[in-house]
Amino acid sequence: MKKFNISDFKKMDHLYRINLINSCSGFKSANLIGTSDMKGNTNVAVFSSVTHLGSNPPLLGFVLRPTTVARNTYDNIKETGIYTINHIHKNILEDAHHTSAKYDKSVSEFNTTNLQEEYHNNFLAPFVKDAPVQLQMKYVEEHHLKINGTIFVIGEIQNVYIQDDLLQDDGFIDLSMGNVATINGLDGYAIPKLEKRLAYQRPKPEFSKSS
Repeated sequence: MKKFNISDFKKMDHLYRINLINSCSGFKSANLIGTSDMKGNTNVAVFSSVTHLGSNPPLLGFVLRPTTVARNTYDNIKETGIYTINHIHKNILEDAHHTSAKYDKSVSEFNTTNLQEEYHNNFLAPFVKDAPVQLQMKYVEEHHLKINGTIFVIGEIQNVYIQDDLLQDDGFIDLSMGNVATINGLDGYAIPKLEKRLAYQRPKPEFSKSS
């Protein structure tokens, strides 16, 4: 196996190191976060850091890069306290990836791509039309990480919109049926297929301590 150590990381070409470290953590979630400011100027951007934090209350977190430059997503969330999370699917990979381009706040990525805005129940922040899973989020809190200047934003799920055929009887969402994408590194997109679901695991009796 190829081996790299901490000293190797420091000597690497910048892009090589970024690709290596972003890939080594494994496949990541692929989502579009939709926001709007109070004037109705919309923004949508790709994120690969959305993660589950708890089910009761229903919390999700995501990581924002340092605000040393303009971060339209962050600014809009702080201004309005709301946002949406939308699953990227096979048919919108190129457009979803293009939202990583740095546009001025006055330019909506909905206008620079074929992505379309969708609204539910007069919610100010835009959802992404045809996304198989759409989450309405409320900002809860944030944590600033001193080690690298990133911000971990935590939100509470207010409403969930799910493509009908994805939802199973026990509440499980079969993302593979919606061709939902995952991200490998920074720019690699894959469409995973469900292999199997496994039952809740308990200790094997022969390895359990006797009472």
